[in-house]
Amino acid sequence: MTDVKRVKLPGVGVLHTFVTEGGGKVGVIAHRSGHSDLISFDDEAGGPEATKVSLRLSEEEAHILAELLGGTRITESLTTLEQIPGLSIDWFQVDYDDHIAGQELGNLAERGIFGLTVVAVVRGEGANPAPAPDFRVFPGDTLVVAGTPEKVAKAFTFYRTGELTFKPKTESIDLTGD
Repeated sequence: MTDVKRVKLPGVGVLHTFVTEGGGKVGVIAHRSGHSDLISFDDEAGGPEATKVSLRLSEEEAHILAELLGGTRITESLTTLEQIPGLSIDWFQVDYDDHIAGQELGNLAERGIFGLTVVAVVRGEGANPAPAPDFRVFPGDTLVVAGTPEKVAKAFTFYRTGELTFKPKTESIDLTGD
């Protein structure tokens, strides 16, 4: 396990560092203002022969880099899951003009969409796993859903427009006795 050291930098923020297997040193200075500095050194000692690199990132850029670096494990796991025949895992980004924006998630089975699960709602930096039907969805949220590709498509149409793309089956009963 990699040992991450944390040092408070008064008036600046927090410095996190660790040493790579190759002996390089990597650090992130998380400034109180929201931006971050990504730093690296070629050797642990940081002597005169060390190559030093520093890159300033905005808060958004730091989040993107974190997702790119950390997201590979998640993506690999989801790729394995998606190889299961008939299973689709997809993300729905909620926009202001989507039907679901400002609404409760509700129960899709009550609307005739069975076999689909909202696995989580991602809001900001946090996730709300297995949200209840009364969970209110807002623009900027990302819904993570799992089901058959057809059910996922139906749910996304409903979330976007409020319309279901199928008609419930009805039986006709002959009351004339003929």
